[in-house]
Amino acid sequence: MSHTHNNEDSCCSKPHSEHKHVHVEGEEHDHGGDPSSFKTYLPAVVTLAMLLIGIALDNFFKVEAFKIIRPYWYILAYLPVGVPVLREVWETFKAKDFFTEFSLMSIATIGAFAIGEYPEGVTVMLFYTIGELFQMAAVNRAKRNISALLDVRADIANVLRNGKYETVKPEIVEIGETIQIKAGEKIPLDGEMLSEKSSFNTAALTGESKPKTISKGENVLAGMLNIDKVIEVKVTKAYADSALARILEMVQNATTRKAKTELFIRKFAKIYTPIVFFLALALVTIPILILGNDYHFQTWLYRSLVFLVISCPCALVISIPLGYFGGIGAASANGILFKGSNFLDLITKLNMVVMDKTGTLTKGVFNVQKLESNIDEKDFLNFLTSIEAKSTHPIAKAIVEYVGYKDIHPAENIEEIAGMGLKGTVNSKEILAGNVKLLEKFKIDFDLKIKEIEESIVVVAVDGKYAGYVLIADEIKEDAAEAIKQLHANGVKQVVMLSGDKISIVKKVAGVLGIDSYFGDLLPEDKVAKLEEIKKDKTKVVAFVGDGINDTPVLAISDIGMAMGAMGSDAAIETADVVIQTDQPSKIVTAIKIGKATKNVVIQNMVLAFTVKALVLILGAGGLATMWEAVFADVGVALLAILNAVRIQKMRF
Repeated sequence: MSHTHNNEDSCCSKPHSEHKHVHVEGEEHDHGGDPSSFKTYLPAVVTLAMLLIGIALDNFFKVEAFKIIRPYWYILAYLPVGVPVLREVWETFKAKDFFTEFSLMSIATIGAFAIGEYPEGVTVMLFYTIGELFQMAAVNRAKRNISALLDVRADIANVLRNGKYETVKPEIVEIGETIQIKAGEKIPLDGEMLSEKSSFNTAALTGESKPKTISKGENVLAGMLNIDKVIEVKVTKAYADSALARILEMVQNATTRKAKTELFIRKFAKIYTPIVFFLALALVTIPILILGNDYHFQTWLYRSLVFLVISCPCALVISIPLGYFGGIGAASANGILFKGSNFLDLITKLNMVVMDKTGTLTKGVFNVQKLESNIDEKDFLNFLTSIEAKSTHPIAKAIVEYVGYKDIHPAENIEEIAGMGLKGTVNSKEILAGNVKLLEKFKIDFDLKIKEIEESIVVVAVDGKYAGYVLIADEIKEDAAEAIKQLHANGVKQVVMLSGDKISIVKKVAGVLGIDSYFGDLLPEDKVAKLEEIKKDKTKVVAFVGDGINDTPVLAISDIGMAMGAMGSDAAIETADVVIQTDQPSKIVTAIKIGKATKNVVIQNMVLAFTVKALVLILGAGGLATMWEAVFADVGVALLAILNAVRIQKMRF
C-alpha cells in the first residue's frame, strides 16, 4: 500500500526522500532496503565503530596525534547517520514544516559540535538512528503478523476448460467455472463443493487449528487449505469479491482509522515541538538578561541543546500508533478483524451487548424434525420446496436439503414479505410459506394450537387455505453460554437478545444461556427501533452482534457493529466494525481483552514518556543532566516504549 505524505499526519511526517522510516500508519518506507539486510544497519555499525575508537583514543590511550584530527574523526563518524537526517530536514523545510524531530535532532547535534562536545553529538544521532531501526523492526514484525494473511492467497487456479484442466491466475477465473484443488493446495476462490467431502485447514481465515470437514453443496472459501483429497469446486465469486480479498482489504485499511489517543498525540506533537524549540531558545537568551557578566554562553547553549534532545516527542509518536498496530495484529491472529484502532479503544468502554440469535448464538444449521399436512404430503413438499428454493435463509436451505429438488415445479412471481416469508405461484396455485404472521396478514384460518409450538415452524397455505407446517430445530453454539458468562465478567452489564424468531423460542434460548433480557417476533425495522430506544441512554456503549443481511441496519447504528464472518452475509461483514472470522460468540470476549491490553500498553507508554522526559527536562534546564541523560530520556524511553508495544503480540488471550 502506498500513501502520499501529509504533514498533518504526525510531527514526524515528511515528504518522500531517500532516508525513510516506517510509519505505523501503513506508509512503508525503508532505511535503504530490506529491514532484515545488513546494508540497512551498516551506517549505524560504521558510526558506532568510529565513535568507540574515538572515545578509546581520547580517554584510554590518550594519543596526542589524535587531538589534531579529533574534530574531523568525529565529523566523519557523524556522517553515516547524520546525512540522512539532515536530508530529511531539507525536505521538510522545503515543505514548510520547520518543527520536526529531524530539525530538533540536527540543531542539538550540530550545536554539540559547535561547542566541542563531539562524542555527545555523534552519540545523540547514533542513538536516534538505532531507535529508528528498532521502530522499523517492530513495525515490520507487526506487519508480518497481519500480512501473514497474504501468504494464504493461492497464486494459481486449475480451471476446467474444453474438457481439460489448465493452470491460470485466479483473477481470470469466471463465476460458474469448475476448479480442481489437490491435497495440500490452497483454495484460490470462493465456491461450492462439488466433490462428496474433504477436510480443510481454515486457520488462516479463522485462527482455528482444528480441521473442518466440508461436504458436497457447502461453501468453501479462498485461503482454506485442502488437506484430504483431490476435490472439485464450482466458483461462486470473482477473485476480488472473495472472503479472503475482503479480509485483506479490511486489515490493510484498519490502520487508517485512528483511535482518539493516537489523534490527540499527533495534534499534541504538532503544537509541542515548536513550543520546545522556543523554550530551548529562551534557555540560551533569557539568562543573559538576568546573569549579566556571570553569563557563560557555552554553558547555557549546552543546557539548551540537552533540553532539545530530551524534549523530542519520538517515544510518544512512535509507540502509541505501534501499540494500536500490535493490537490489530494480535486480534488478526485470533481470528478477529478490527476495521480501525478507534474500535480497539471503544470496545474497552463496552457495557452492553445486543445479540441476534440465529447464526450468532445458534449455529443457524437447521434440520426438519416433523411434518404435518392437510393435503397430500408429496404435493405439500413440492409446493413448499419450490418456494423455499428461491430463498437463501438457513431454514429454507434446510427444507430444500431435506426434500431435495426431485420433481419440483418451478416457482414464479416470488415475492418476499419482510420478516414473514414468501409468496409465489407454483403449478398455477398461489403458495404462502413463512411464519404465522404471514397467514394472519392474508387472513387465512389455521389451527391456533400451532402458535403454542416453541420450535421454529414454517406454515404453508395453498390458494388461501392452510395446508400444514414443518417443524425446524436449530442448535445453540458450544461456547455461547460461556461467552455470555465471560461478557458479564469483563464489564458488560447487560446482554440483550433480539430475534425475528417466535418469542417462545427466544425465551427458551435466553434461559439456557443466561441472557439478561430478550425480545422476539421482531421484523428488521423493529430491531432498529429497539436499538435506537436502548441508545437513548447516553451512558450505554452498545455493541450489536449479528450475521444476516437483515442485521445490517442495526450493525450500522450501533456504537460497535460486530459480524460473524464465516457464516455471515457479505452486507453484514461490510457494515460491521469488527468481524469475527470463527463465528464463535466467545471471541467477543477475546476482542474486549485485546482492546483492554492495547489500551493498557498505550497508557503505560504515555506515562513512561511524560514522566521521564519531565524529570530530565527539569534536570537539564538546571544543568544537572548532561547530553548522556538526554539521550536516555529520548532514545531510551522510545526503545522501552517500542518493546512494551511489541509485547501485545506475545500475549495470550
